[in-house]
Amino acid sequence: MKERPSIALLIESSNSYARGLLRGIMSYIHEHHPWSIYLPEHGRGSVPVEWLKNWHGDGMIARIENSKIAAAVEHSGVPAVDVSAARLAPSLPWVETDDRAIAKLAAEHLIERGFQHYAFCGDHRFNWSRWREEHFQKRIADAGFVCHAYPQQKKQKNTIPWEVEQQRLSEWIQQLPKPVGVMACYDIKAQQLLDACRTINVSVPEEVAIIGVDNDEILCNLSEPPLSSIIPNTQQTGYEAAALLDRMISGQKVSSAAHLIKPLGIATRQSTDIQAIDDKNISDAVRFIRQHACDGINVQDVLKSVPLSRRVLESRFQKLIGRSPHEEIMRIRLDRVRQLLTETDLSLIQIAERTGFRHPEYLNVAFKKQTGITPGKFRRDQKHAR
Repeated sequence: MKERPSIALLIESSNSYARGLLRGIMSYIHEHHPWSIYLPEHGRGSVPVEWLKNWHGDGMIARIENSKIAAAVEHSGVPAVDVSAARLAPSLPWVETDDRAIAKLAAEHLIERGFQHYAFCGDHRFNWSRWREEHFQKRIADAGFVCHAYPQQKKQKNTIPWEVEQQRLSEWIQQLPKPVGVMACYDIKAQQLLDACRTINVSVPEEVAIIGVDNDEILCNLSEPPLSSIIPNTQQTGYEAAALLDRMISGQKVSSAAHLIKPLGIATRQSTDIQAIDDKNISDAVRFIRQHACDGINVQDVLKSVPLSRRVLESRFQKLIGRSPHEEIMRIRLDRVRQLLTETDLSLIQIAERTGFRHPEYLNVAFKKQTGITPGKFRRDQKHAR
């Protein structure tokens, strides 16, 4: 009986992107033939070099993030596939996200929201951040706008203390023209931007709309407000890497050219759920609604927050937002209802209490009117999909 190939996966499991790669590798194994997997516990950028010196396996898939990992992988002498953008082992086959497509998606998402001002917040330590910045700036320029880039020290290698970085981010955000649509290089940087905005009382998304990359669902939904994010096809990236390695193990020649995987789309959450609004009173009304819709407010409560008559509020709101204030209140409530139906086991009575509906019967009618199905069927469908 033919022995299983022994494969090392030098991929950390501490973030959603890397876990997606591992799921893709797992899918390939399940669909083809079993491998004997070794997955050493390590953080991003670290590698058990001493272990590799004595390892006699058949192949490996690695995120080659520094020269030490590159040397260890190359010296192992076994077939290997790189799944890092650092590109420190150019002779190896390379599978990565398509950063041009990612930047294009983010730019078009923000352009569709009517912004006149744009910015990119990156981290120059990483190739993928620099590539995303370059492509985002080009797409914004092609649309006839200017993109403001977060200034960084070109040779910066170490992580800046958070207190220093927060101050720098805050100062940058304050000087940006507003309202502004901002692409962050990945979700962690986007979360830092949200934190800086909250510290200096800049409203998101009314003044600064932010989109990240990776769609780390825990991080995105723990952010305040919840973070919109590009969804990379990490599972396909891992699957493709495994397929290439399998071909190499069988003796086939595999090109070292880049194998770039396009993103799946965008998970739109509250951080970009806005149309750019130059009218301060309507912007204030929208902010009030977003903050208090689930408290059971009505249009009369909105009127108390802005110096406008009901007729003027309704007219300007409809023109700028495309919905009435009442419709915006209901939209936000029902979005929250969908989230609670999907992510919790709360009863309909409890969900009604948490989303500003006086009675679950009213919630049921409003939900069915908007979606065409009852809350119960929506919850069952979501569980089935998962």
